[in-house]
Amino acid sequence: MPPSSLPDGDAPPASGELPSSALAGLATTDLGIYVHVPFCRVRCGYCDFNTYTLTELAARDGSGPSIGLDTYADAALAELDLARSVLGGEPPTVSTVFVGGGTPTMLRSRDLVRVLSGIRTRFGLAPDAEVTTEANPDSVTPESLAELAAGGFTRVSLGMQSAVPHVLATLERTHDPDNVARAVDAVRAAGMQVSVDLIYGTPGESLDDWRRSLDVAIALEPDHISAYALVVEEGTKLAAQVRRGQVPMPEDDDEADKYEFADEVLSAAGYDWYEVSNWARSEQARCRHNVAYWSGANWWGIGPGAHSHVGGVRWWNVKHPAAYAARLATGQSPAQGRETLTGEQRYDETVLLGTRIIEGLPLDYLRVSGRAAVAGLIADGLVDGPAAVGGGRVVLTRQGRLLADTVVHRLIA
Repeated sequence: MPPSSLPDGDAPPASGELPSSALAGLATTDLGIYVHVPFCRVRCGYCDFNTYTLTELAARDGSGPSIGLDTYADAALAELDLARSVLGGEPPTVSTVFVGGGTPTMLRSRDLVRVLSGIRTRFGLAPDAEVTTEANPDSVTPESLAELAAGGFTRVSLGMQSAVPHVLATLERTHDPDNVARAVDAVRAAGMQVSVDLIYGTPGESLDDWRRSLDVAIALEPDHISAYALVVEEGTKLAAQVRRGQVPMPEDDDEADKYEFADEVLSAAGYDWYEVSNWARSEQARCRHNVAYWSGANWWGIGPGAHSHVGGVRWWNVKHPAAYAARLATGQSPAQGRETLTGEQRYDETVLLGTRIIEGLPLDYLRVSGRAAVAGLIADGLVDGPAAVGGGRVVLTRQGRLLADTVVHRLIA
């Protein structure tokens, strides 16, 4: 089953060269690096990320370079060489690194550390750099985590998803729920911050099931908790099951109730929301890499299907690992398409992203029509009145977070 398709765009140069306007002032900014590891042991039925099982990769037709668990780090380092060449001159300092997937910890810890070392030698890491890897609870050991921490990783994001076996079965998650606690303890023993990711709205999940997952997650005392509504993506196994009537479509009202319940429970337990789907025990525990995304910062995405953004230019790599490896082997950029954002696009994205975070969006950033819409949004209970009137910022209420798309539409209409 193929992952979701890439957008259309302009053809990028084979060298990956960026326009001078995108590089202007780059050395004075921070840079984030995202590393996509496209491997999974099994494909979960709800997932449309760009991932491949080893069986799928082994069955590919043709010959030429590819990427496996043993060779991925070399390909990633080759793209880092390209990134260093394209960004040129005095490189920006890397302040955050996020290794996602897929299941990054299917790679050996020493290979993940080797990629991080490659980032450090090519760009330099800020002294307080945040370095995160995602992991499945069953894919880490105390020894592997200690090796990651010694190599410079500071944070692990564990895919817990649920504490309820029948919910995990519907999601086709294969990890042992009991291993979540063991993994959290091992991450903490290695001296790293720990985050757990949850999903709500799975067909068959009751409110009591969701309460149990939240209670178990809170009892683990992680530094950070993410909670995402299940989305049925076209092309996934779950979408086919819904279409055939084998499982019901997630209900918007049910997901809204579960979001509000999560916010109440997490807030009572000392976790403050700082982005629509993210809560942290302190400001220091927030995911700085994701905050950079929401702030419109610069990042380079390494790996098949990874997206990048530098100076208003956005691009995305070819999806299949074989095509990705083949381009790098011939010295070409793996970018498949790119676009230069217009002023209108950048304005809309700033409004979209700025309203999702706790700091909100400055009122004076909005155009006259957007500022005029704020009073009505306050009256409808979607925007916090004191924050707007006293602080000059558009900050969503809990109800506003549920209807964030509606708020953005009214602000930019």
